[in-house]
Amino acid sequence: MEKVRVGMIGLGARGMGLLTGIILHMDDVEVVAVCDLYEDRREKAASLVEEARGQRPFAAKQYQEVVALDNIDAVVIGASWADHIDIAVACMEAGIYVASEVGGAYSIQECWRLVETYERTKVPCMIMENCCYGRDEMMVLNMVKQGIFGDIVHCSGGYHHDLREEIAYGVENRHYRLQNYIHRNCENYPTHELGPIAQILGINHGNRMVSLVSMASKARGMHEYVLKKKGEDSALAHTEFMQGDIVTTMIKCAHGETITLTLDTTLPRYYSRGFNVRGTKGMYHEENQSIYLDGQHDAHHAEWNKQWGNVEEFREQYDHPVWKKYIAEGVKGGHGGMDWLVFSDFFNSVKNGTPTPLDVYDMASWMCISALSEESIALGGQPVAIPDFTNGKWMNR
Repeated sequence: MEKVRVGMIGLGARGMGLLTGIILHMDDVEVVAVCDLYEDRREKAASLVEEARGQRPFAAKQYQEVVALDNIDAVVIGASWADHIDIAVACMEAGIYVASEVGGAYSIQECWRLVETYERTKVPCMIMENCCYGRDEMMVLNMVKQGIFGDIVHCSGGYHHDLREEIAYGVENRHYRLQNYIHRNCENYPTHELGPIAQILGINHGNRMVSLVSMASKARGMHEYVLKKKGEDSALAHTEFMQGDIVTTMIKCAHGETITLTLDTTLPRYYSRGFNVRGTKGMYHEENQSIYLDGQHDAHHAEWNKQWGNVEEFREQYDHPVWKKYIAEGVKGGHGGMDWLVFSDFFNSVKNGTPTPLDVYDMASWMCISALSEESIALGGQPVAIPDFTNGKWMNR
């Protein structure tokens, strides 16, 4: 296959950004259909494709219209979180490769439906977790594989991202996040932090997550922000938000490792993914861009603050081969280049008819954390079992 014929489903901020910033710059991808419930979005997307490629794609309101086409090789799902799995299932049933943007699941049942559809159809479905392709995340993975940090004991990550403006103006911007923050209380966006950690710990490939506990703080940040920005007379000022400002989730793995995830999106703060790795021989700490190795840095305990920010010293030796090649050829696309890498991998899988590097088992096990954390929070922080979506295959995959 020389060119992949793609349908874009969901053309909000993320979907449109992928279309204009990544996909229309890939010579081996042809956009043959665009889809969104809102007419202005799909017409704008169709015009942008026509302007860039000289041919106007089919513009659909309902995703079923795209799935029914006979000239589609793959679909990119950028719709709302609640629609990801329904669309993915429909595509797999139709024999269409799936690239699904990230989010959290609403029930364990829908995660099982996703897996069972794949096992019946054998049509690949990839969760497009771009953070798995981050330069630091891949360098740390490379170091872990070489044993530099020893036996990995604990990892932590977070989605620390001030989203108050996006949520508060959800009605005006037609963004689905607002309704989730009004009605749900959970770790609603787990995969940015969990994806890279799952790669490091071999989740679904010799290891698995077995249980979690989750707790949420009170919800105050959004109410104060709405009062400040929209006033006491606004409709949203009288809305009670269910989503706690800080949600902490702890996960236990089959081989004894622990994971801590933190959702932190409704209080003022700087952006961070809080990616930290702790092993018997050292640690990586994202927020201060530091690596600490046993035997190499112990003499500097008293003056360690002066050593922080030393990650660049390890680049030449441990930068991942994918990134060395990428930098030599020229970094492209959004989010520091991660988007281009994840989509290149996906489209190469489609062209070659091969499995995707992040698969349906990853998608189900990472997304299920939302539904399970919601249950644990509702039960006062009780432990909840995490299903084995591989049905035992994780031991030998």
